[in-house]
This record gives sequence, structure tokens and C-alpha cells, in this order.
Amino acid sequence: MAKDLLPVAPVTSVALLLVVRTSLPVRSLAELIAYARANPGKLSYGSSGIGSALHIAGEMLVHTAKIQATHVPYKGVVLAITDLLGDQLDFMFDTAPVIPHIKTGKLRLLAVARAARSPIFPDTPTMAEAGTDVSMDPVHGLYAPAGTPRGIVTRLNREIGRIMQTAEGRAALALIGAELVTASPEEFAARQRRERERFGAIVREANIRVE
Repeated sequence: MAKDLLPVAPVTSVALLLVVRTSLPVRSLAELIAYARANPGKLSYGSSGIGSALHIAGEMLVHTAKIQATHVPYKGVVLAITDLLGDQLDFMFDTAPVIPHIKTGKLRLLAVARAARSPIFPDTPTMAEAGTDVSMDPVHGLYAPAGTPRGIVTRLNREIGRIMQTAEGRAALALIGAELVTASPEEFAARQRRERERFGAIVREANIRVE
């Protein structure tokens, strides 16, 4: 629960990558949407579970592009990727775990669901550039139990920022296509509130219910 946790410091921002199985006859987001409209209800997309960021991104695409696609939730993203590689799914959103498969040509990258392009795939358009404005910019950070003294939170925020800005910290982030994010505890908390409100509206509109 949000009230039980105190935002301390953001660490990274990761890009959600829209990938499709290579046997699907599409090579762009526009072609995926056109294919889905020509084959209503025949496409499926995977996620790491109901209500996950990957699920919400899929619902945003379905809603924004006005297409039909069946959501298939998995108990973990690895299982979803396995079925996508095996042509049991048609598309999905994910982060670092799909990068090796994109680089080896086993999955096809169509677009990046964020405001800016991925530093690993600079030639791949964002969803907005590709014509469908689906943007998620998940930020991973550290939290402390509610009621943690202010002095401790401030020190943790300062030290986390210092460590992540070292050459080693930046190199580790670059390997997974993540970017460093720094902010005060107050700024981090405000961002998380905005994200809860934004994605809460999407969850309610799509009637997403965690089972």
C-alpha cells in the first residue's frame, strides 16, 4: 500500500519495448494496427500478470489504436517471452529481458513506449513518432517504511544518487537500456502520485481486476 511506504529516491527509468514474433507479417506499428483491424480478435499479447505495467501498456495500445487483442497473463515475463518466441503469442511489451532476442533477430522491435527513444535502439521510433501515442516511463526506486526519520531518508537519497552517478553505476544501467534518474524524496513522491492517478484511470477504464 502506498501509505505504508515512503519514497526515498528514484534510480532508473526503463523503456518499454513493443516486440512482435518474427513470423507476424508486420514491420512497423502502423502495420501491426492495420493487421489487427483486418483480423479483429485474432491477435494476442502477453504480460507478466494482470495489472502489471506490461498489461497496462497493452491495454493502452488496444484502447488508443482501437483494435481488438486478447490479453494472456503469465506468472512471470520469462514464460510470456518463451511463448512469444514459440509463436504462441503475437506481441508484447517488455524491458531488458527481450533485448537479447531483439539483437539476435528472434523478436522484431516495432516501437518504444516512452517520450524519448531508447539509447540502445536509437533508430527505433517512439510510439508517438510511429503514430500512436502510448507512453509509459516506469521509474524504479527505493522506498523506506512509512515513518522513517527525515534525516535518514535525506541521507539515503544523497548516497543513492552519488553511487548511481559513478562510472560503474552508469555502466550497469547502460547494459539493460536504463537511464539514471535523480530527484529529491519530495519530487519522487510527487511523480509517483501522478503515475498512480494516470494509470489508475486506465485500470478503471479497462476494468482491470487483479484476481
